[in-house]
Amino acid sequence: MKEVRTLEDLVVRDREHECEGVGPMKVCVRVIAVAELPTRFGRFRIVAFWNNRDEKEHVALVRGDVLGAEDVPTRLHSECLTGDAIGSLRCDCRDQLESALEKLGNEPRGLLLYLRQEGRGIGLVNKIRAYALQDKGLDTVEANLALGFRDDERDYAIAAHMIESLNVRSVSLMTNNPRKIGALTQHGIKVERRLPHVIPPNGHNRFYLETKRDRSGHWIDFEGKPHLLEQNDPVVIDGMSEPN
Repeated sequence: MKEVRTLEDLVVRDREHECEGVGPMKVCVRVIAVAELPTRFGRFRIVAFWNNRDEKEHVALVRGDVLGAEDVPTRLHSECLTGDAIGSLRCDCRDQLESALEKLGNEPRGLLLYLRQEGRGIGLVNKIRAYALQDKGLDTVEANLALGFRDDERDYAIAAHMIESLNVRSVSLMTNNPRKIGALTQHGIKVERRLPHVIPPNGHNRFYLETKRDRSGHWIDFEGKPHLLEQNDPVVIDGMSEPN
């Protein structure tokens, strides 16, 4: 993609942008608008994207100058109305969002992609249906499967193209989810390292987080077990260890 100097230049560049797309669905995105966004976590710029896949309005929160940068601290956050906006204790989504923004707000540069993939991609109504099944004893994976979905329906091709559109050369990914790392790498994004993003459980979401760990393979350790670093291991923070 053509080099640009400012985020506003991306809007001009993408007015007539067309490409072969990313992934099996040939996802193509365009930068549509850029604005200042002061927050309680610091000053960001918000970048709005169009895409040819799902007609949803995904955005990026940009801290500092990320154009052409390498090793940019990056968080992929999937929309969660019940957690992000209402403060539900059934999940850790709001805590993850706020913790990521707080960390990025203390960095010279960083990136958070807010992806409109409610309920791990099954949508709000189906997420509430899944909640009803969980109220009867199913875990999150079992509930999704009972509704005819995979345990995680999210697609990160759009996220990969968003990162590419911002001319970010490589990222340090804030995640506990190995699938995010694999998906971005598969779509051509260089992931320099993983930055663990562990949120302490509460009395309502511990089973949810344990299911993430035990059934979906997330790197979550509540016990703070010792972990010996190998030469190429990603960064590990207190209270976190890799799975065996």
